[in-house]
Amino acid sequence: MSFRALRVFENPDGSFRRELVTLNQQDLPAGEVTIRVAFSSLNYKDALSASGNRGVTRHYPHTPGCDSVGTIETSTNSNWQVGQRVLVTGYDLGMNTHGGFSELIRVPGNWIVALSDNLSFREAMTIGTAGYTAALALHYLEKYSFSLRGGPILVTGASGGVGSFAVALFSSLGYSVTACTGKADAHEFLSELGAKVILSRQEFLSGRDRVLEKENWAGVLDTVGGDMLPRELAQCMPGACVACCGMVSKPVLSTSLMPFLLRGIRLIGLAAAQSPMALRLSIWKRLSGEWRIPDFSKICREVNLENLEKEISRILAGKQVGRVVVRVGERHV
Repeated sequence: MSFRALRVFENPDGSFRRELVTLNQQDLPAGEVTIRVAFSSLNYKDALSASGNRGVTRHYPHTPGCDSVGTIETSTNSNWQVGQRVLVTGYDLGMNTHGGFSELIRVPGNWIVALSDNLSFREAMTIGTAGYTAALALHYLEKYSFSLRGGPILVTGASGGVGSFAVALFSSLGYSVTACTGKADAHEFLSELGAKVILSRQEFLSGRDRVLEKENWAGVLDTVGGDMLPRELAQCMPGACVACCGMVSKPVLSTSLMPFLLRGIRLIGLAAAQSPMALRLSIWKRLSGEWRIPDFSKICREVNLENLEKEISRILAGKQVGRVVVRVGERHV
């Protein structure tokens, strides 16, 4: 059985090219469950893999896509039956394992989550890895931030995939969200998602840099890293928690111990791709229930495999706003 996939090839000169190709099932890796993919989504990690980044993907040719949702086509695992609606996010999908920018994937059974009837395929991929990461941050903020109900949450990189979903999710649950973004043209978008206050990145970083500053934040979701993170820590209320999932600025943290020792701040790293299955199931249950955002259409736009090339270039240039959902199958909702 043949199927379409976006394939990345390495050229003889060391450069890389992307092509929409036709593959056969023997091109898939070994695995217990074959899934016919309805939708995927575009994440920064996918764009890196699609560009030949060896830190993400070691061997080419390769099909990226760390998110996928669809219907089981074949299964040798007794826990999963043909016809079940399922999703796969994270683990090694799309990194070194054939990923979701493909009409078929084949994965181990222990990577799979059953899709709730309360989420459509498209809604599940509007969430995807980015939305799951935002929800994982909220899980830790509510667990570890002693003052969360007493003050606002700061979201940095707020116009990106994780940040925009976080603004929508946190706001829908009644939190006062301050959105920080480097994109001047994203302010209206963030207001529509529910942000109460919008700060430019330049505004946030301006002024004197002190190890302890005015206590502004009961919780923080940081998607940027670099120079942003020390300022966030310095501005946290006593007992606050900072959840960190990004390093698009730079991967080095240079800061003081003062916020930790004098204000009891907690810094939590979010490794969404490697979440234990019990935690993963709990978060997805909440995302389809009590944490289900009211309007998915505000946060995402849809493209198909043929239009994915320009979206990869857009996200690598730092110009993506919100979530990009990729329609892979032809007859799915």
